[in-house]
Amino acid sequence: MGFPLQNFFLFLLLQFVHLFKNPKFRTGKEIQMATVPGQLIWEVVKKNNCFLVKQFGRGTAGVRFSKEPNNLYNLNSYKHSGLANKKTVTIQPGGKEQSVLLATTKTKKQNKPSSLLHKSVMKKEFPRMVKAVKNQVTDNYYRPDLTKAALARLSVVHRSLKVAKSGLKKRNRQALKIRGTK
Repeated sequence: MGFPLQNFFLFLLLQFVHLFKNPKFRTGKEIQMATVPGQLIWEVVKKNNCFLVKQFGRGTAGVRFSKEPNNLYNLNSYKHSGLANKKTVTIQPGGKEQSVLLATTKTKKQNKPSSLLHKSVMKKEFPRMVKAVKNQVTDNYYRPDLTKAALARLSVVHRSLKVAKSGLKKRNRQALKIRGTK
């Protein structure tokens, strides 16, 4: 007698859309947005979104990857999703210098994309960067479940910066000895 789970989530989504269009939620020029639960967003976008990358091996899609922002492992899962979770962590190369950008989302600014991320640039040596990431992710009780993923991403980004820095090999500037001359 009951609805299947997908129809129920579709019904809830339509109810939220109806709430957004309701003029009672307007105060002045701003529109107060109702918060949509992360599980509902995940049920809507988990099988079909523009960031999904399906790797077909031996006839089946074994592992599904995602190119979405704020996804540390690039896996298509609710835990790592940057779309469905309010609290996300991003680690990227910082720019021209040998720096790393650590960005976390602000939970109070979900409806303002321009000020959504809290960014901090780290130009320190690697052990100090590790300590800073642990403090931000674990010790502040932000997302302790993402500590391992954040440290793995930090390691990969830092290693890629070191490879880019080394670039060309240095030439040996010592005088070459020519055989046969005295």
